Amino acid sequence: MLQADLYKKTQGKKVRQGTAYALALIFLVAAYQTTVMLRNAAWANETIAYVTGGLIFAVGAWISYRIVNWPRFADFLISVEAEMNKVSWPTRSELIRSSVVVLIVLFILAIALFLFDIIWALLIQYGFYLLDWLFL
Repeated sequence: MLQADLYKKTQGKKVRQGTAYALALIFLVAAYQTTVMLRNAAWANETIAYVTGGLIFAVGAWISYRIVNWPRFADFLISVEAEMNKVSWPTRSELIRSSVVVLIVLFILAIALFLFDIIWALLIQYGFYLLDWLFL
């Protein structure tokens, strides 16, 4: 954990950087929340709050850097990028057409479920009236 060297530094660069930035962002949010919490605490002053937040972010950034260079995890991220490069991504027009089809089908299904709900509610309501009439 204390080494600073990169593991297979030319492979999986985009995915590893993205993962490191995402983890660092999580630690940044944690540091900010800790700073805000400590600034509002009665026993802590602002210096303690800012130093604690800075330490959390610094340690978190180092952990983010090191975890993407951990051999097992780095190999996983490298293989993820290799698989992502194999994907055939849709064009913009294909994406729009597919999205429109999905939205239309969802709208039709919502209407169908609404109609089934109304029909069943009416059948149950008037079915009870029919049963009352038959057995009275």
